[in-house]
Amino acid sequence: MSSGVGQLASKQVPVERADCGGRSPLACSMRLMAESTTLPALRGGLIALTAALLFGVSTPLVQRFGVGIGSFSTAALLYAGAALVGALIRQPAEREARLKRSDGRRIVLMAFFGAAVGPVALAWGLQHTSGTSASLMLTLEAVFTAVLARLWYHETLDRRVTLAMTLLTLGGMALVLDRAQAGASQVTGLLAVITATAAWGVDNTLSRGVAERDPGQVVMVKGALGALATAVLAFAFHESTPPVWAAIALLVVGATGYGLSLRFYLLAQRAFGAARTGSVFAFAPFVGAVVAAALGERGASPWMFGGATLMIAGIVLHLVEGHEHDHEHEATEHEHAHTHEDGHHDHTHDPMPGGPHSHVHRHAPIRHAHAHVPDEHHAHRH
Repeated sequence: MSSGVGQLASKQVPVERADCGGRSPLACSMRLMAESTTLPALRGGLIALTAALLFGVSTPLVQRFGVGIGSFSTAALLYAGAALVGALIRQPAEREARLKRSDGRRIVLMAFFGAAVGPVALAWGLQHTSGTSASLMLTLEAVFTAVLARLWYHETLDRRVTLAMTLLTLGGMALVLDRAQAGASQVTGLLAVITATAAWGVDNTLSRGVAERDPGQVVMVKGALGALATAVLAFAFHESTPPVWAAIALLVVGATGYGLSLRFYLLAQRAFGAARTGSVFAFAPFVGAVVAAALGERGASPWMFGGATLMIAGIVLHLVEGHEHDHEHEATEHEHAHTHEDGHHDHTHDPMPGGPHSHVHRHAPIRHAHAHVPDEHHAHRH
């Protein structure tokens, strides 16, 4: 059909297996096999890993370039850079869904927690604790994200995932004990970093609701709101004007470590849900710790190695999770970027577009079984 709304492939409810559209049994089996592989999780994991690498590198760089610069000014520069890169990577409406007026409240809350509270708390914490400990502590963001994703979106958290979160939490506690031996100011700095992880956990969970929108537009609006809010606070608290080269450096770090990183984070959430994206994103702190060490920071201790070991074990448990069962898709109509090779978009076009495209489309009710993750089409309860 030539209109933007896809047709229902079938009105029969429910069906026992995926409709193969007249394909041969061999072609049908190959299609179901493709659906049952770990490809969706693998793709989402690689995208989340890219986001983690970009953000992980940014943490020790923020500590280095933010020396002598106020926390609010640092946050304003980081998110100004993110807003700029978001404006550059926006996609046309036929490729990515636009933000809607109803998304306004969610975006404002995302900007408050993710672009104001989070970076301000991190910038302050980095000035009062070691970059290595702070980088590793950021792993706790995955715990906050997973718990909130379970509460808000009912994403599956089985015993393996619960154990993984427990290990991550114990690893964070080991880092707190490590900093306690270095003095009260170190602990205070680490607690500020924990506050940042909690704020970003809320931000991550809120962002799941706009993961199907154009990520460039989301990054641009969120970055602009965060930069504006923190710039006003920097002026209100009479923070000094940053040196030109430091400001440029923080803008660049914000563009890559916050702007591009958020874009990939949203795409990963689209691919396999908020909790699992947060889990893979937990690699970011280890990237930050390695970069901090490369920049000359020393101070590793048995507590730090123990905490890192616990956190690595928790991340591995997250990544080896498997989830497959018979499930039913209800009839639904929504808009997001999609292709016609994923087994869930069977509507027709005239002519058929090549590659990802976006428009309002409908899904037929269907029942089938394959390995899946809690993406846009698998948000069912368990």
